[in-house]
Amino acid sequence: MAKRGGFPGGMPGNMNNLMKQAQRMQRQMEEAQKELEEKEVTASAGGGAVEVTVSGKREVTGIKLSEEVVDPDDIEMLEDLIMAAVNEAFRQLEEVSAASMSKITGGIGGGLGGLPF
Repeated sequence: MAKRGGFPGGMPGNMNNLMKQAQRMQRQMEEAQKELEEKEVTASAGGGAVEVTVSGKREVTGIKLSEEVVDPDDIEMLEDLIMAAVNEAFRQLEEVSAASMSKITGGIGGGLGGLPF
């Protein structure tokens, strides 16, 4: 008969291994996050007329405009192209981030219920 409040069948060893795996995964996630922060992603819109570069820290680090896209009579088009390029750059950054995390978690990323890693 098992003692009350204990872990029958050697559960503490399994729990210890699980905790070690979780700690290792957390370290790997932290390392991957640091690597991601050092990356940059560049996206373009308007056939390359507007290029936007964002960092892994989710900051816009560069914008390039071709001369032909700068039309004082059509500011709205330029605004739309910049917005499209920024959104695409952030979408690409999210893909890079998800792929990096998936390598560590083995594809279980969404099922961790808000854990910090």
